[in-house]
Amino acid sequence: MSTGSELRDQREAAGISKDQLASLISIRVNLISQMELNDFSYCGGDTYARGHLKNIALRLGLAADYFVEMYNAEHSLEHRGIHAQLLDNNVGTIPREARKISWKLPALISVSILVVAGSIQIVLSNQSSITTPEVAAKPSPVVSVTPKATPTPAPAVSTSPATSTGSVSLILAATRGNSFINVVVDGKSVIKGSIFQGETKNYTGSNSVSLYLSNPAGVDVTHNGKLLSPLGGQNQEVRRTFR
Repeated sequence: MSTGSELRDQREAAGISKDQLASLISIRVNLISQMELNDFSYCGGDTYARGHLKNIALRLGLAADYFVEMYNAEHSLEHRGIHAQLLDNNVGTIPREARKISWKLPALISVSILVVAGSIQIVLSNQSSITTPEVAAKPSPVVSVTPKATPTPAPAVSTSPATSTGSVSLILAATRGNSFINVVVDGKSVIKGSIFQGETKNYTGSNSVSLYLSNPAGVDVTHNGKLLSPLGGQNQEVRRTFR
């Protein structure tokens, strides 16, 4: 049984309609409908979702944490491992190293060229040593053959994967609203909490910075000095990884 279906069953058992419950806790009816469908993405993040669930539980005569414990097990970002969060953004995937070009093929080509050039030089040298017989008492012209220069094999080109340098800089500015954030720098969680309108936070990593936002429409994100377009809409949960 999901958190949403349990919420619906307890509300119906208490004989309270969605409209009545919405009026009691001062939230929209359609938000209760989404929560009963086990969709908490419109709550504005884990903190707000837990607050709504506690208020609902108290109005239904239940313990305050009755629904919160179920929600944490199913949906809470804080109760998921860092590796599971990074897999959502492909951070946990190990990149494969590009295969290097083998030196054997260029070396084989160079040896073949040397063998062919040497054979041609020997044939031309033998032809130039043959004496041409005299015709009508006139000496035969001497044919001078210039031996061809032996081509020098081109050096083999060694390719290796490029090494990335530099760091990753991320600036979060809550210019239009509040949002719950979770920031992971180089595989380590550095903050799980809220950023309020008017606040600015800076994060720098050597390899990557992973970001979760519960309300991307209210936060400006600047990556390595470049202001990005909004990462999502109002109260739309998003996760991104920057390198």
